[in-house]
Amino acid sequence: MKKIINDPFNFVDESMEGILAAHSNLLKAAEGNVRAIVRADAPAAHKVAVATGGGSGHLPVFLGYVGRGMADGCAVGNVFSSPTSSQMKQVTKAVDSGRGVLYIYGRYQGDMMNFDMAAEDCAEDGIEVQTVLVTDDVASAPREEWQKRRGVAGLFFAYKIAGAKAETGSDLSSVRTAAEKAVSNMRSMGVALGSCTLPTVGRPTFSVSDDEMEIGMGIHGEAGVQRCKLENADQIAATLVDYVAEDLPFCKGDEVAVLVNSLGGTPLEELYILYREINRLLTERGIQIYRPYVGRYACSMEMPGASLTLMKLDDELKELLDAPAETPFFVQN
Repeated sequence: MKKIINDPFNFVDESMEGILAAHSNLLKAAEGNVRAIVRADAPAAHKVAVATGGGSGHLPVFLGYVGRGMADGCAVGNVFSSPTSSQMKQVTKAVDSGRGVLYIYGRYQGDMMNFDMAAEDCAEDGIEVQTVLVTDDVASAPREEWQKRRGVAGLFFAYKIAGAKAETGSDLSSVRTAAEKAVSNMRSMGVALGSCTLPTVGRPTFSVSDDEMEIGMGIHGEAGVQRCKLENADQIAATLVDYVAEDLPFCKGDEVAVLVNSLGGTPLEELYILYREINRLLTERGIQIYRPYVGRYACSMEMPGASLTLMKLDDELKELLDAPAETPFFVQN
């Protein structure tokens, strides 16, 4: 293992300390806890708060989207592990302005258990909490059971929509409804070309041969839908578009936001080669791209690979998507 780290068991805390030092104008640690990160101006007055959390190793998700116009706070777990309920409760109390808190996170069992416990504890303290689970990963459950799927890169769109809605002063129910609309209209699929290495483990979490790739692998290394021979960029683009576009389905005349995301180790040049063909294929289907996003948005340490997320838009979602945001890893004016 070759990584720029000190003690592997200090990996998370030291990375959090670095992020807080670099972005002190945007972030602060709730009560000095580097595993409970909130907006620098938390609690933001007169608005519903959006809170999230998850394991480390996925930056920019989850912590990277804390800031104006997106999430208000984030609980940080160990690498690929859920944060504790106490960390999430600490975040919730720090961001609540009295108008309630919306939890948004990916549908993973550990997260669900700990977030539910935090919500129950906060309710006893008089804080209203509602929850939206992100379930965009096409590979993780059949289409008719989309609400049982995992949350992956679509988390970015969920934060963007909910955060923008909260900034308008809307009530908790309205912010939740906007987030649910976003989740129900988004689909994602990824392809992994190799593995990643967790600092405390020191070896790859799985193996993929040099001439193979895995379609649909999860961001923690969960098994995908197919392992096959490595394809070129245009072939990978076609595979991803087929899986994603046909699942909702996305149809001729639809307007969509497109997210082409690096799983961690894939450079921008390769992502744009992928986007080039995705753009052509969607245009061929009569699907109009309203906003494209290309880059690192939801990673799995240094895993080589990419994912495609589409979100079908209406006028409300377009307005919220266009709203400004300022976070350590994403700025939109």
